[in-house]
Amino acid sequence: MTKKQKNVLCRIIIASVLVLVLHYVPAEGWLQLVLYLIPYLIIGYDILRKAILGILNGKVFDENFLMAVATVGALLLRDYPEAAAVMLFYQIGELFQSYAVGRSRKNITALMDIRPDYANIQGEDGQLEQVDPDEVAVGTVIVVRPGEKIPIDGKVLEGSSALNTSALTGESLPREVGVGDEVISGCVNISGLLKVETTKEFGESTVSKILDLVENSSMKKSRSENFITKFAHYYTPAVCYGAAALAVLPPVINLLLGNPAGWSIWITRALTFLVTSCPCALVISIPLSFFGGIGGASAQGILIKGSNYLENLARTSYVVFDKTGTLTKGIFQVTRVQPSGAYEEWVKTAPGETEIWSGLLGPAAYAESYSSHPIARSLRDAYGHPIEQERVTEVEEISGHGVKALVDGVPVAAGNAKLMKQLGLSYEESDDVGTVVYVAVDGNYAGYIIISDVEKEQAAEAIQGLKAAGIRKTVMLTGDSRKVAQYIADKLGIDEVQAELLPADKVTCVEKLLEEKGRKEMLAFVGDGINDAPVLSRADIGIAMGAMGSDAAIEAADIVLMDDNPVKISLAMKISKKCLRIVYENIVFALAIKAICLLLGALGIVGMRTAIFADVGVMVLAVLNAIRCLYVKKETSK
Repeated sequence: MTKKQKNVLCRIIIASVLVLVLHYVPAEGWLQLVLYLIPYLIIGYDILRKAILGILNGKVFDENFLMAVATVGALLLRDYPEAAAVMLFYQIGELFQSYAVGRSRKNITALMDIRPDYANIQGEDGQLEQVDPDEVAVGTVIVVRPGEKIPIDGKVLEGSSALNTSALTGESLPREVGVGDEVISGCVNISGLLKVETTKEFGESTVSKILDLVENSSMKKSRSENFITKFAHYYTPAVCYGAAALAVLPPVINLLLGNPAGWSIWITRALTFLVTSCPCALVISIPLSFFGGIGGASAQGILIKGSNYLENLARTSYVVFDKTGTLTKGIFQVTRVQPSGAYEEWVKTAPGETEIWSGLLGPAAYAESYSSHPIARSLRDAYGHPIEQERVTEVEEISGHGVKALVDGVPVAAGNAKLMKQLGLSYEESDDVGTVVYVAVDGNYAGYIIISDVEKEQAAEAIQGLKAAGIRKTVMLTGDSRKVAQYIADKLGIDEVQAELLPADKVTCVEKLLEEKGRKEMLAFVGDGINDAPVLSRADIGIAMGAMGSDAAIEAADIVLMDDNPVKISLAMKISKKCLRIVYENIVFALAIKAICLLLGALGIVGMRTAIFADVGVMVLAVLNAIRCLYVKKETSK
């Protein structure tokens, strides 16, 4: 318990003892009022203070105002024990709620306890010096000892080890790393000593971005939270005016009918009505439910940037995927090289070093030497020789087509069939499954290279999980050839595929699907590349791959999967549906009990003590139910 909670608990104990003792003290009149004011003020002075400050600041209608008016009214009606007991019950409920919220925050803090406190830098004397990670510049070599967290994203220069990535990805198996491997902040070094060259500043590192996403997620409220906020805005003044009417109208009607007014009876009922109307259960439990859902998802390596996105996940009916790096590993390998006869004849008189021109891989690798695309990397890897980039000039990348360049002054073009058509060249089509890279040298068709990507092990399971979760339609959008795209789609069980698309075409396809879906249905797009950022922003929900995805995609997305596992999409949907179910349970339960208690209080069937006890009980049960959103691993990941 916090110091503040302990203070409230002490006040509750003291006030409870005094109220119990005063019950047996034979005091009347002013003496009884003074005696009961002691426990009343001990337990309720802060509520009265908040109510007065609210009135002075123009924020009149809140739970503090309701409690103040109701209990002061009870004192004026000489129901001294009732006034003290009501305030006591209310503070007990507030203490329980505060403790429950604190526990849920601690759980989330524990789940996200990945912020490193320091970075080790080796001084001139060889000793390690601990410095603030914010002070470490890009390119600095830091030392990470066994048991320490990696403070900043970087690349391993020396050593090998196993990393515990569970805080980031939810994956329990350690990840082996060695020289040249990328490592991200927040992982725990399990075994060996690592020397890491930082590639980002601390503020741009993975751990900082994760913490920022979780901390700011509460800024984007769901429709349910906005509904409760608006509901409370109108509900509280309405019940205050209703209580005033209940206190005045029946006595006036009685007087007009010639009956006794019964002012004290109706004022007591009005005060009971006020106490019962307090909307704490809803105002507290609904945000807590979403807060818990976001925290529970974070423990699974799913970062949700706002409760509105968590709510929308439950209403998602369409899921659209990028292919490369999302459903496939993005690891391309050259599986076939087929030069044309004309090219083989041209090679005999090729200029410069014949090694470059001895096969298609040389000119293709040189032409793609400035590109970071996976296909370009696979061509360079397959070529296997160092590339002297100074021999490459006038590089021109043509979006959605390929690349043109001069290699030793000879025009070389490498790309898809669209590029060959643009150059006005006839070419030989391939029946191989894979990405076809057509190559032209010196203005003539030179042959083709087949490059194949491999689907992720979890991709088929991810599609099955989405269909089991109620997704109406799965779609794959890719710039790859139609044959390759259809092969992958059939293998994974995807409903629809659109291939040979430019980045702008993907946006157009998503917009058509947005028009096709129902008004209350949501469309999610899953991608990882920088060219996916526009589509991620255009979709109702953008989901990015966090481990290998580009910074632009992660920034544009609403949800980030930290381990690039597409199965986590259906898990996120289950978390969302569970969270929303709990929210609706709390809304219906709280409003139903509230309505019953308001009616019984207005009719005089229940008194103020019973009303506040019921109200506190509803709040406690709603908060306990909301906390269930935190625990998703055992229940939701089955």
